[in-house]
Amino acid sequence: MIESLLVANRGEIARRIIRTAKRLGIRAIAVHSEVDAGLPFVTEADEAVCVGPANPAQSYRNVEAILAAAKSTGAQAIHPGYGFLSENADFARTVEASGLIWVGPRADAITAMGDKINARNLMAAAGVPVAPGTTDPAADLDAAVAAAAEIGYPVMVKAAAGGGGMGMGVATDETALRTEYDKVRSFAERMFGDGSVLIERYFPRVRHVEVQILGLADGRVVALGERECSVQRRNQKLVEESPSPAVSPELRERFLAAAVRAGEAVGYRNAGTVECLLDPATNEFFFLEMNTRLQVEHPVTELVYGVDLVEEQLRVAAGLAPTFDPDALAPRGHAIELRINAEDPKRFLPGPGAIKTWVEPTGEGVRVDSGYTEGNTVTPFYDSLMAKLIVSGKDRVEAIQRARAAVAAFELAGPKNNLPFFAELLENDEFLSGDYDTGIVSRMR
Repeated sequence: MIESLLVANRGEIARRIIRTAKRLGIRAIAVHSEVDAGLPFVTEADEAVCVGPANPAQSYRNVEAILAAAKSTGAQAIHPGYGFLSENADFARTVEASGLIWVGPRADAITAMGDKINARNLMAAAGVPVAPGTTDPAADLDAAVAAAAEIGYPVMVKAAAGGGGMGMGVATDETALRTEYDKVRSFAERMFGDGSVLIERYFPRVRHVEVQILGLADGRVVALGERECSVQRRNQKLVEESPSPAVSPELRERFLAAAVRAGEAVGYRNAGTVECLLDPATNEFFFLEMNTRLQVEHPVTELVYGVDLVEEQLRVAAGLAPTFDPDALAPRGHAIELRINAEDPKRFLPGPGAIKTWVEPTGEGVRVDSGYTEGNTVTPFYDSLMAKLIVSGKDRVEAIQRARAAVAAFELAGPKNNLPFFAELLENDEFLSGDYDTGIVSRMR
């Protein structure tokens, strides 16, 4: 097993990776920006190195500084967490070229799945269902208009290099398409350095369902069930649950088989997620994208399948067999994750600030993965995620009951937060029925 691990991330995910590393007897090394020096992940690590100022480009995305920290601390491996450099193929190559172990998929898989058009074409060739759309970037507005006419309105205009719900727009007619095309291309050039745009069929009522895969050290790819991610604001997830209340045993079998084919198509190793859109009217699903990293919502899979996905990542990176029997994977019970963000619960606008009160809920079936504690300050430099409240139960009904109690018991004062939204959601008839889609939040507002 790996003996020393540098975690190239911050907040709750760095703290969560450090927790598993220390349980396994691995020396855990944190890197942090100047403003993050007092956060729990820094104080809980065996060693910590400041890698720069608050600006992520000068700290958490500073490849030179991170590699220098790895060298100075004698780290054997680097875990990138999610965000920042986690899906940067060049960083993965540089880590390995430096003689370090990369705890993630191979760089060529990151590259293959990082471009949405290339990924769509690869998946189609592998027999994974893809939504009607362009097989090449829409080179200009005229090409986009022609593609949309062939696909049929409404269409989704997407940045080929985008991710995390960013760089997307919906066009219901040609006039709207002309506006959205320029908007998305400009955003993509600014944010991703790549203005390539693809056009896809847009489904007005759709569910967002994803499958957790793990590429094992022996070359096999296994699927650890699906997660429902349809509670979203601005195409970004707020709630995830597993199993999905929309997925029957027969549909689950098709979902998981398609996800395994997706992983096999790129020789996938380590943890990854195959994201899909599910049309609830027809039970058809379509490949959306593949996230070549650990997901924010991985804890719901851990609770339902009884595995520690970070430990499995480390084992794959070290060339070891998994702790579980790949041929005997089966879900037990139900789990729900609520993303506790420093944001206004009505408009979901960021609301950073000093944390005056922080008391986490406890009890059977309650887990909190937090990046902050009382006395810390949520700064405006990073994502607004403060913690993940994860609950589990023998079934969905019990999990929801525990979620209600946990939300009510979570004492948080200082920054604006979305706990009131979750209290509302957990009483919402549409959510309680399980028959909801990605429009549920807009209907609540």
